[in-house]
Order: sequence, then C-alpha cells, then structure tokens
Amino acid sequence: MNTQRFTGQVALVTGGNSGIGLAVARALVDEGARVVVVGRNAGTLAEAAASLGASALSVAADTSRLDEIDRVFAKTREFGGGRLDVVFANAGVGSFGPLAATTEQMYDTTMDINVKGVYFTVQQAAAMMTTGGAIVLNASVAAGKGNPLGSVYGASKAAVRSFGRTMAAELVERGIRVNVVSPGPIETPIFGRSMNDGQVADLKVAWAARNPMKRFGTTDEVTAAVLFLASGDASFITGVDLLVDGGLGSF
Repeated sequence: MNTQRFTGQVALVTGGNSGIGLAVARALVDEGARVVVVGRNAGTLAEAAASLGASALSVAADTSRLDEIDRVFAKTREFGGGRLDVVFANAGVGSFGPLAATTEQMYDTTMDINVKGVYFTVQQAAAMMTTGGAIVLNASVAAGKGNPLGSVYGASKAAVRSFGRTMAAELVERGIRVNVVSPGPIETPIFGRSMNDGQVADLKVAWAARNPMKRFGTTDEVTAAVLFLASGDASFITGVDLLVDGGLGSF
C-alpha cells in the first residue's frame, strides 16, 4: 500500500483545528503533504499547528467572511509557492433545535459557514489549482434525512451535496475532481457546541440506536474516505457522495 500518496503536494483544510479536519490534516502530513489548516478558534488552532509540526501552516480565519477567505488564500499561495493540489472544505457548524425555536441568527450563522463559506472557498481554490487537483467537500448523511431538530443543518448540508455535483461538472474539463464525503454520527467536538451535556448524551444514545451498525463512527474512518477521494487512487471518480455512516443513509 502506498503510504506517501501526497508527497510534494500542498493541501488546504478548513476547520482543521479539531475533529475530522484535524484528523485529515494529520494524515495528509503523514503522507507527505504540506498543509494549511484554517480555524476560527485561535487556541485549538495553535494546539493543532504544534501537533502537526513544520509541514503545516495555521491560519486563524472565519470562512463565512469573504475578506478572511481572501487572506487564507494569500497565505496559502505564499506557503505553497502558488501551488495547491488538495482542498478539504470541512469548516462547518451544527445548530439543532425545533422549527419554532430557530432564530434568524442561528439560521444565518449555519448557512454562512456551511454553505457560503464552502462555496467561496472552492471558488478561490479552483482559481489556484491545475490539472490533477482534488477537492473534497464535507457534507453529512443529514442532507438526505428528515431529522427532527435538524432542519437548518440538514438544508445546509444538502446544499453542499449539490455543490459537489455542479462544481464537479464545471471543473472536470480542467482536470480538477470534486467529490463529497457524507459522514453519519461521528464522535467529534461539534456536539457540545450547541447542546448541554445531558442533551448530548441523549442524542448519542438515540443516534447509535438507529444506526444499522449500532455505533458512532470515528474520525479515522472518515479520514480514510477523504484521503481516498483526494488521492490518485480515485483518479476516475468525480461528483460522488461517499457515505461514511454505518449504513444510516442507505437502509
């Protein structure tokens, strides 16, 4: 098995300061890439950068703001000498609650980060990338499910899934592949950001019970899928949505 699939390549991972993003950034470094990691939380970003070492550059930025996306790509051009081979557009938030309790601020924050941020990250990335480039978008199995309390989150991830199709169709003639990975329930810090400990515990029990595999997935399992889609192993694959969900979205 080739364990250095990204030697000499430059990668960008948004939301790379924790969870799935950090796991992917670490795996890319381990396989030879130089990686730019982006995150909003300066504290966790500094910890992530320290763990990744000299092959990584950390950039504190909010990808829901276009001026900050501009700054991310200016830093990426400098770090990679104008080269960009792989993008994992992973930055996202999860805001859950009933329809009646959803505020305009909750709606706008989720859509700005999960949808607008992904779109304009890819717009800038595509301008830098050349033939052989690979973009992976992080959606969710929630994009195709009718989850109570998840109306805004599910809609935002359905938009990301749609981007995977349309962007792949637009960029294929340039030799740039765009694919989507859609995790099911994964053990990451995102749960604790919008719910208290009791709500998190109840949700985890309920989600594990309804999953065909009766468990949560791991960041390593999602990472394996992302690196496959980003690598030459998937050279004839574009526009797909790869479910990493224990069967939740399929049956």
